[in-house]
This record gives sequence, structure tokens and C-alpha cells, in this order.
Amino acid sequence: MTFTLEPVVPTEKQSGVDFGAIINDLDLENLSEQDFEKLYDAVFRYQVVVIRNQGHVTPETQCALTKKFDPQNIDLYGHGKMHRASESVISRDISPLPNTPQVQLLGHGVVKNHYGIEERKLTHPSHTVFHKTQLTQEEMDNDITRFYRWHMDAALYRYNPPKVTTLFGIKNPEPRRQTLRYDDGTGDTLDVQLGTTAFISGQKAFELLPQHLKELAFKTKVKYAPHPYLWMSKAKARPTGLGMESDGKELTEEELPEINEEYIKIYPMLWKNPVTNKIHLQVHPAAVQDLIIDGKPMGDLKKVRELLYEMQRPAINPENVFAHEWADGDMVIFHNRGVLHSVVGSLKDTDSRVFHQCNISSADEPLPVSEQDFAPYTVKAQ
Repeated sequence: MTFTLEPVVPTEKQSGVDFGAIINDLDLENLSEQDFEKLYDAVFRYQVVVIRNQGHVTPETQCALTKKFDPQNIDLYGHGKMHRASESVISRDISPLPNTPQVQLLGHGVVKNHYGIEERKLTHPSHTVFHKTQLTQEEMDNDITRFYRWHMDAALYRYNPPKVTTLFGIKNPEPRRQTLRYDDGTGDTLDVQLGTTAFISGQKAFELLPQHLKELAFKTKVKYAPHPYLWMSKAKARPTGLGMESDGKELTEEELPEINEEYIKIYPMLWKNPVTNKIHLQVHPAAVQDLIIDGKPMGDLKKVRELLYEMQRPAINPENVFAHEWADGDMVIFHNRGVLHSVVGSLKDTDSRVFHQCNISSADEPLPVSEQDFAPYTVKAQ
């Protein structure tokens, strides 16, 4: 008998969450081909799938499972080998496992004798090192927090985004609630579990766009910065974690490592789900250097960011956010080309968190949206 999928039942405050599913009766160490085919369909259909009680799963199994979702994988961690990694806004959060380098160790606290790592001090990502404005220490001590950075897992230079990410919650902090503040003048807040991972649907983000922005998105391509995580390393993010403030702090071409023009990524703003054929607004806002609309670059980073924020901000409204309530042993598999996600949580020195993350770069580019795909959203002139 195959496993059971239970769609996430949103609360009243999550009225816009129309994605996510939970599985309680599957063992990933003993996954049949029939069960994998059903799981594959579920991940792209539900976007985020939580498989409970997987505490026994090895890094080798997690890596093999992640690769199985993409036969065209290039067997390389999604961010590849980063230039000047010590300066990157990514490298400070992750550590590859020695025997399975496609799987990254992340979390908070000291880890000892862990899959070939003798000892490592892990630090949970904090908005205090990435946002332009910060909460006070008193606020964080009183369990106020923010989204860290809304993103998809992707190098966005040289390598194509992974199709899925697997995120394995081995050990979670002692449970307590935190209040997430948007701090953008809206007064928006969200009640979350300490250390939650927040997700939004790119499909919902597209559907929320007014008609004129749907049409704009369809004719827009997104140009990502070369070496984007170095490029943004001195810039600071908005208080919502959704993109960067425009203070002119991005590194110049002269300050970056050598740039290979062939490695620069330009993708459509809209991507097609390979299983449902639904349209997703899929943009990593922090890494964007320019938007090309009808073949013409905007050429103004501040205006680019303002337009992206207008388009993406409704999708992170509290009612649209699925903030997963982690339990030890949860394996979350998400459609990395269909959702954005963010780390959340103000952790204390006494909190402990141990996670394994795996995503693999793909040889395939994202599926573009065709005229035929977009036709149902076209308003014909009267």
C-alpha cells in the first residue's frame, strides 16, 4: 500500500495558503519506485511536502533522493564552488559534509562528531548581519523576529537553479513562539514557531498580480548580477527580507572576481510548473541587477527593486505565508523553482538546531511560459 498525502489545512489567518502537504506513513530509506513517482508528482503539485519521522535518514540517502528529482543534475551543490567564499552572504550559513559534500550542515550551536565533522560551531542566520535596520537586543530577547532573506536556492551565475531542495530537521530548538514583525509601516505581524522556515508560492504571487503587472511580467526577463552573493555582500536588505535597499553599496565589476559573460544568468520572470503547467512568478529579488522589458533594460537598480517589491510584496502578506512547524525528523522537500522561502528566528546562545540541506544544480534551464500558456490571462481589446 502506498503512502497518504494530507494537504495542509490553513488556519483562518492563513487564508491565502493553498499549497503544502504532509506525509506520515513513508520511509525514505525504503522508497519504492511507485512511491517515488507519487512523491515526485506531489512535490510539484503541492510545492512543499513534509515527510514526518525520518530521523534515521542518512546524508547519502538524502543526496540520492534529491538527485532523483532531476536526472539532468550535474552532481554539484546548487551554489557550486563560490569565489572568495568567505565574503559571500551564503558561505557563513553552511558547511558541506566531508563524505557527502552535496549535503550542507546548518543550524545553531556546537556540533560534535557529526558525519565526519569533528566539531563545528554553527550560527543561525540573523537579520542583524543582513538588514539595514535591526531589532534591538531587548526585542529579540522578548522573542521578536523577522524574515531573514526571501530567496530560492540558486547560484544564479554559471549554474542553473536546482529543481528541488531537501531540508532535513534533525534537531530543533526547545519549542517557543515568536512574533515576526514586517517593520515596513504596514503593522503586519505573524505568530511563528522558533526557527520556522517560511514559504510562499510563486503561483500565488503570479495570481495576485493585477492585470497590467501580469502582462508586464510576461514580457520581462530578469538579469542576475555576476557573482551575485559577493556583489550584494556590502548591501543591506529591507526589513521584510524581500530584496535589498538601494544605497549604492553593491560591489563594482572591478571589485568582483573575473566575470565570464557566458555565465551571467538571464531568465524569464515567469516560469512554468513542469507537472501542473501553472505559471509561477519566480524571482530572487536580492540578486537581481536589471530587468529587461520587451527587450529593453531598465538600467536603474533602484527602480528595478521598487518594481519587484511592488510585484512580490503581496505574496508575503501574513495570510499567504506557510510557516512550517518543525518537528525532529521532518524531511521537507520543496519545489525550488516554484516557491520562495526564508529562514526565520532570533535564537539565543542556549538554543540548538541541526539541519541538513541538499540541492543540486541542474543542466536544465527553467521552463519558460509560452504565448499559449499565458493566453488565459490576456485581456483582449474590445
